[in-house]
Amino acid sequence: MKKKILSAVLALSMVAALAGCGGASSSAPSAGAPAPSSEAASGAPASEAPAAPSEEAVKIGFIGPLTGGAAIYGTAAKNGAQIAVDEINALGGMQFAFNPQDDEHDAEKSVNAYNALKDWGMQILCGTVTTSPCVAVGAEAYADRVFALTPSASSTTVIEGKDNMFQMCFTDPNQGIASAQYIAEQKLGTKIAVIYNNADAYSTGIYEKFASEAANQGLEIVSTTTFTDDTATDFSVQITDAKNAGADLLFLPIYYTPASLILTQAKGMDYSPKVFGVDGMDGILTLENFDTALAEGVMLLTPFAADASDDRTAAFTKKYNEQFGETPNQFAADAYDCIYAIYEACQKAGITADMPAADVCEKMIATFTAGDFSFDGLTGEGMTWAATGEVSKAPKGMVIQNGAYVGM
Repeated sequence: MKKKILSAVLALSMVAALAGCGGASSSAPSAGAPAPSSEAASGAPASEAPAAPSEEAVKIGFIGPLTGGAAIYGTAAKNGAQIAVDEINALGGMQFAFNPQDDEHDAEKSVNAYNALKDWGMQILCGTVTTSPCVAVGAEAYADRVFALTPSASSTTVIEGKDNMFQMCFTDPNQGIASAQYIAEQKLGTKIAVIYNNADAYSTGIYEKFASEAANQGLEIVSTTTFTDDTATDFSVQITDAKNAGADLLFLPIYYTPASLILTQAKGMDYSPKVFGVDGMDGILTLENFDTALAEGVMLLTPFAADASDDRTAAFTKKYNEQFGETPNQFAADAYDCIYAIYEACQKAGITADMPAADVCEKMIATFTAGDFSFDGLTGEGMTWAATGEVSKAPKGMVIQNGAYVGM
């Protein structure tokens, strides 16, 4: 499966130049259910909520950071999922009850949210959004036999040893490998500096594969420095090391918040290398109080380009902008795809609202891994899943130009 994904990435690299989270719930939970996080807490504008579906609705839980430092990811994913739920319920056939919960990108709070959703009667989980919480919740869902499809938790630790856990995003190792190959093939830099979070599974997983593939590609890594969440405020030591080493390209396998600080502090230190990131960088343009001019020319990998001209992407982008007042990022698109993939699989598997979660889980596993099941979505066409839970699809290249993501 990894070879399949990598082949797609390599093909992309040969033909394209790569220069690169909610609305109101559409369905009220049943009596006694935990209340979804408020719009005031998430900071997102409310969408117009249609009538709640009947009791004959499959219960979909959602967990992600709707507040806190990673809220851009969680609110975008919640928004994207909400649009999909609303569209599906409007069709008048199978109905979904949707219950989003806030975990603040905290593993313990994520497990608490999961338990609340389980008490509500959740049959399928869309989530969690970020990796560390997803690892913690994944262990609970595996023990309870609850099927889960995460939109954006990309570490392989999310799915390892858990036949019920599936991913909509491509995995960390493939991001690291593809990034090194592209940098080498396009001769984007001769001396590479890397700054990564060595306390984060997502960042570490990408870095390790990048470093290994960089050696295979003949790339010279002249500076490798790290940080943790507790030290992610002052990057002067890391930037100084990269600058003194003469690095002309800075590889940042990290999330957008520390990346924004690195870009800001690098400018203050008169250091302006090329910058190459991964999907965790998506969201930097909507980060409050960040000067987007500092991100001009930043390159990143992503499975979704909001400026794509196909009808499906254009319609989603238009609706998202109308409801939430901003352009959707890949986390919104991945979650939208999660709901539609769940919908198609539920129909194929004959899932009904009265089925116990464990029975739903076994049927969904069998359907997702069947050779005749594939899914076309915003973030890829002909997507299939291995028994490991890993998806097969290719990333797209993005570069930030004039304060916007531009597909290449």
